[in-house]
Amino acid sequence: MALIKEVRGFTPKIGENVFLAENATIVGDVEIGNDCSVWFNAVLRGDVNTIKIGNKVNIQDGSVLHTLYQKSTLEIGDNVSIGHNVTIHGAKIENDVLVGMGATILDNAVIGSNSIIAANSLVLSNTVVEPNSVYAGVPAKKVKDIEPEQTKEMIEKIANNYLMYSSWYK
Repeated sequence: MALIKEVRGFTPKIGENVFLAENATIVGDVEIGNDCSVWFNAVLRGDVNTIKIGNKVNIQDGSVLHTLYQKSTLEIGDNVSIGHNVTIHGAKIENDVLVGMGATILDNAVIGSNSIIAANSLVLSNTVVEPNSVYAGVPAKKVKDIEPEQTKEMIEKIANNYLMYSSWYK
């Protein structure tokens, strides 16, 4: 069973039909929506501030989600895929987003809906990623616009696949 730990009087709230890998760690002021999955070695550390995760979100292996004490919170919308070994620190990610493997998103960044953050990209603090776009690089810059229909279909497929994968562990 995953490590679910109360900190400072906050106990994580877990929605329905959620898969938590045995060695996932969920701490403090964390709220996870329905149909989500938190994979092996992922850490959601809501010890210093709030982490809110929408519905049908997958947080893949080795990812770390955290915030700044009294300065930033972390919010993830619906239908979002967080790739392997991603670090998100106090950012807002809107609906229908794919964050590629190894990416880092820093405090107070906002990732617009129907967007892709390329693998190994670094989204600096206070960056606003435009909806319907791809950002890549270190630091991440806009590389192209994408049609919402293209992105939504691909991102939804990944989210649905992770929902299916999580069902194998139940």
